[in-house]
Amino acid sequence: MESTLDIFVKAIFSENMIFAYFLGMCSYLAVSKTVKTGVGLGFAVIFVLGMTVPINYLIENYILKEGALVWLNPDYGVNGANTIDLSFLSFIMFIAVIASMVQLVEMLVEKFAPALYGALGIFLPLIAVNCAILGGALFMQDRQYSTIVDATAFGLGSGVGWWIAIVAIAAIREKIRYSDVPAPLRGLGITFIITGLMGIAFMSFMGIDYGGDKSKDDKEKTEVALSEDINIIKE
Repeated sequence: MESTLDIFVKAIFSENMIFAYFLGMCSYLAVSKTVKTGVGLGFAVIFVLGMTVPINYLIENYILKEGALVWLNPDYGVNGANTIDLSFLSFIMFIAVIASMVQLVEMLVEKFAPALYGALGIFLPLIAVNCAILGGALFMQDRQYSTIVDATAFGLGSGVGWWIAIVAIAAIREKIRYSDVPAPLRGLGITFIITGLMGIAFMSFMGIDYGGDKSKDDKEKTEVALSEDINIIKE
């Protein structure tokens, strides 16, 4: 069983939304021309993912999943006489929650940071259709996290990972403006190349041995196998 910290760290590094799954690339490429706009959109994504994933977790486990309405009536449970399965409404409900949170973020940014609101332009409301946001909800649904704390850790970790990605590429793009980039590669061309190289670099985090990745028996078997290999080499 993975700990909450493991889930959070994995979502940032080895399961990064940009560099591992390439989700949310449209906003990532369009708003990463300056660090300021990248930071602002990144924080908006952290907020939206941190709010929508746990809310969608509650909707999934207490309303939509087969037998989830058992708290209303025991007959609605998995083994009840009138089992109810509303999982076919998952996409609609998830998108409705995401759109609501994005509307809230848009109003807050417009109220307290009008300059940033103008800089982000159309891409702020487009967070509602950012595939990284919906991807977070669908990953949560697929992985069946045991508690809302784990789901929240995954949502926040995914947001932080996306923020790191867009701030990093924005900082690089600000610097390469003064570099002698070949004409055919200027703009999105060199950005795609740099993103690919950063994705390769982030693959190194997949080698981290997270506490919940292996059971105790698996670790013992691995240690025994390694010791046997070492003895064979010595002989």
